[in-house]
Amino acid sequence: MYKNPSKFNSEIATLIKHLSEILPLNDNEKAIIEELFVPRRIKRRQFIHHEGDVCKYANFVVQGCLKMYMVDKDAKEHNLQFAIENNWIGDLGSFHSGEPSKLYVEAIENSIILQITKENLYRLYDEFPKFNKVFRIMKENQIVEYQKRILQNISSTGEERYLDFLNRYPHLLNRISNVQIASYLGVTPVFLSMIRKKLAQS
Repeated sequence: MYKNPSKFNSEIATLIKHLSEILPLNDNEKAIIEELFVPRRIKRRQFIHHEGDVCKYANFVVQGCLKMYMVDKDAKEHNLQFAIENNWIGDLGSFHSGEPSKLYVEAIENSIILQITKENLYRLYDEFPKFNKVFRIMKENQIVEYQKRILQNISSTGEERYLDFLNRYPHLLNRISNVQIASYLGVTPVFLSMIRKKLAQS
């Protein structure tokens, strides 16, 4: 039914490896991934999604770093997610509901992503039921992470949130600015600098 999947470009091969770590894929399943996902190169500071847009794609990061954030009425940025290699990013609510998003998705670095539309994602589910389970597992894991973050924001100090960030995302420290980290943690850049100075002296 599908073309010989013995050779895939490097972007698709990365996604296939990522999905296969959840459930092994057969040749036809690998080939439909190559058919339905579209590669896109994004320059630093380029947006793939704006507030007011309907989120039309699920985005897998092959290379680079992106952020998802909202801007409040005072023009203050609130970072909700950073996504680097082998991560997904996008407004899930807007993607599935078709309602306008309140979020932005912007590249922090020159990046390569793979995109799939909602229609093609549902085609995956219908034609290859294994993908229904694969993507459900990924979404469940993402929901768990969001829940942990909400609980942490309610119950933890800024210093505790920063220490947790260092422990969970050490690979991000040299790729995003202190201002962006502060926005993610819900503290000011000045307060973050004080925390870092205190930890360096301890």
